[in-house]
Amino acid sequence: MELRRVRGLTPEQIHEDAPSWLIFRDGCPGGEAPEQVGARVDRVIARSRAVDGDIALFAHGHVLRVLAARWIGLPASGGQHFLLNTGTLCVLGYYHEIPAVRIWNGPLLD
Repeated sequence: MELRRVRGLTPEQIHEDAPSWLIFRDGCPGGEAPEQVGARVDRVIARSRAVDGDIALFAHGHVLRVLAARWIGLPASGGQHFLLNTGTLCVLGYYHEIPAVRIWNGPLLD
Protein backbone atom coordinates (compact mmCIF):
# COMPACT_ATOMS: atom_id res chain seq x y z
CA MET A 1 0.00 0.00 0.00
CA GLU A 2 1.52 3.32 -1.02
CA LEU A 3 0.59 6.29 1.16
CA ARG A 4 1.47 9.94 0.85
CA ARG A 5 4.63 10.59 2.84
CA VAL A 6 3.40 13.60 4.78
CA ARG A 7 3.49 13.94 8.56
CA GLY A 8 0.54 15.17 10.56
CA LEU A 9 -2.30 13.51 8.67
CA THR A 10 -5.48 12.64 10.51
CA PRO A 11 -6.79 9.07 10.33
CA GLU A 12 -9.58 10.35 8.08
CA GLN A 13 -7.06 11.85 5.64
CA ILE A 14 -5.02 8.65 5.59
CA HIS A 15 -8.15 6.61 4.88
CA GLU A 16 -8.82 8.78 1.81
CA ASP A 17 -5.64 7.36 0.25
CA ALA A 18 -5.75 3.95 1.91
CA PRO A 19 -9.26 2.90 3.01
CA SER A 20 -8.01 -0.29 4.68
CA TRP A 21 -5.20 1.45 6.62
CA LEU A 22 -4.60 0.20 10.15
CA ILE A 23 -1.93 1.86 12.30
CA PHE A 24 -0.88 -1.43 13.95
CA ARG A 25 -0.31 -3.05 10.57
CA ASP A 26 0.74 -0.16 8.33
CA GLY A 27 2.35 2.35 10.69
CA CYS A 28 2.22 6.09 10.18
CA PRO A 29 2.81 7.70 6.80
CA GLY A 30 6.17 9.44 7.05
CA GLY A 31 6.66 8.02 10.55
CA GLU A 32 7.52 4.78 12.25
CA ALA A 33 6.56 1.32 11.06
CA PRO A 34 5.03 -1.00 13.69
CA GLU A 35 8.30 -2.95 13.89
CA GLN A 36 10.19 0.25 14.69
CA VAL A 37 7.75 1.08 17.50
CA GLY A 38 8.16 -2.49 18.75
CA ALA A 39 11.95 -2.13 18.81
CA ARG A 40 11.67 1.15 20.72
CA VAL A 41 9.28 -0.46 23.21
CA ASP A 42 11.59 -3.48 23.56
CA ARG A 43 14.33 -1.15 24.81
CA VAL A 44 11.94 0.29 27.42
CA ILE A 45 10.95 -3.22 28.50
CA ALA A 46 14.60 -4.28 28.84
CA ARG A 47 15.37 -1.24 31.00
CA SER A 48 12.22 -1.82 33.07
CA ARG A 49 13.06 -5.46 33.74
CA ALA A 50 16.52 -4.44 34.93
CA VAL A 51 15.02 -2.34 37.75
CA ASP A 52 14.59 -3.95 41.15
CA GLY A 53 11.07 -2.95 42.20
CA ASP A 54 8.02 -1.35 40.68
CA ILE A 55 8.16 1.38 38.05
CA ALA A 56 5.58 3.66 36.43
CA LEU A 57 5.49 4.39 32.72
CA PHE A 58 3.40 7.05 31.00
CA ALA A 59 2.95 7.24 27.23
CA HIS A 60 0.53 7.72 24.35
CA GLY A 61 -2.18 5.04 24.19
CA HIS A 62 -1.00 3.39 20.99
CA VAL A 63 2.53 2.98 22.35
CA LEU A 64 1.14 1.49 25.57
CA ARG A 65 -0.86 -0.99 23.52
CA VAL A 66 2.32 -2.05 21.73
CA LEU A 67 4.09 -2.20 25.11
CA ALA A 68 1.50 -4.67 26.43
CA ALA A 69 1.79 -6.80 23.32
CA ARG A 70 5.59 -6.90 23.42
CA TRP A 71 5.59 -7.51 27.20
CA ILE A 72 3.79 -10.83 26.66
CA GLY A 73 5.75 -11.75 23.53
CA LEU A 74 3.35 -10.70 20.78
CA PRO A 75 4.54 -8.70 17.76
CA ALA A 76 3.96 -4.95 17.78
CA SER A 77 0.84 -5.50 15.65
CA GLY A 78 -0.63 -7.35 18.65
CA GLY A 79 -1.34 -3.94 20.16
CA GLN A 80 -4.51 -3.88 18.08
CA HIS A 81 -6.02 -6.41 20.52
CA PHE A 82 -5.63 -4.16 23.58
CA LEU A 83 -8.29 -1.46 23.63
CA LEU A 84 -7.32 1.39 25.93
CA ASN A 85 -9.36 4.28 27.25
CA THR A 86 -7.89 7.61 28.31
CA GLY A 87 -6.71 7.92 31.91
CA THR A 88 -6.98 4.27 32.91
CA LEU A 89 -4.69 2.03 34.91
CA CYS A 90 -2.73 -0.85 33.40
CA VAL A 91 -0.41 -3.14 35.35
CA LEU A 92 2.02 -5.53 33.74
CA GLY A 93 3.62 -8.21 35.83
CA TYR A 94 4.39 -11.89 35.99
CA TYR A 95 2.60 -15.19 36.49
CA HIS A 96 5.21 -17.66 37.77
CA GLU A 97 7.97 -15.61 36.05
CA ILE A 98 5.99 -15.50 32.78
CA PRO A 99 5.21 -11.94 31.61
CA ALA A 100 1.49 -11.29 32.08
CA VAL A 101 -1.11 -8.51 32.01
CA ARG A 102 -2.39 -8.08 35.58
CA ILE A 103 -4.76 -5.14 35.03
CA TRP A 104 -5.78 -3.60 31.72
CA ASN A 105 -7.89 -0.49 31.20
CA GLY A 106 -8.76 -0.35 34.90
CA PRO A 107 -10.65 2.68 36.20
CA LEU A 108 -8.86 5.14 38.46
CA LEU A 109 -10.37 5.66 41.90
CA ASP A 110 -11.39 9.14 43.00
